Amino acid sequence: MSFADKLSISRIILIPIFVSLLIYSGTHHFLKDVAVGVFLLAILSDFFDGLVARIKKEKSDIGQVIDPLADKLLLLTAFISLYLLRGSLPLKFKMPLGFVLVVVSRDLIILLGVALLHFLKREVVITPSWWGKLTTFFQMFTILGLLLNVFFFPWIWKIALVFTLISGIDYFLRGARSINDRVSTSTS
Repeated sequence: MSFADKLSISRIILIPIFVSLLIYSGTHHFLKDVAVGVFLLAILSDFFDGLVARIKKEKSDIGQVIDPLADKLLLLTAFISLYLLRGSLPLKFKMPLGFVLVVVSRDLIILLGVALLHFLKREVVITPSWWGKLTTFFQMFTILGLLLNVFFFPWIWKIALVFTLISGIDYFLRGARSINDRVSTSTS
């Protein structure tokens, strides 16, 4: 297992730590700062696993699955936890339910699309698009903005919402093209 893969796994391990800190930060406010630190560490592991994999040319099959999986698990867990704990956390702002539903729905649709392509025996190559990378960046920034109570948080989540919708449409169209390519080659 490569070092980049170990960084991705460490990001998954940080998820329950982050959620636990969020839960207990309702009564121990200093734990919110620790949760921010853990989330920042997870973000850095995302940046460095990609950097290490490129520098050392350690592109692995497991890394191509576990890296985006770790990102999805981290972000979905963070969004759902912050929404569910909104009443007990010392936060100045709240995330709208509609935004959280869009984030979760997009990722579920992508997951279902990958499963469908796999079921159709279509080669599934998970390659992030620039829209997806921008979405991940702004979703991470949204979580940090909420936890840090930054005054422009309402703008951050709205930008993240736009990129989430655009990347969702982009991934949907890419999946549809892949299915249509399979249908057109099997009927030819």
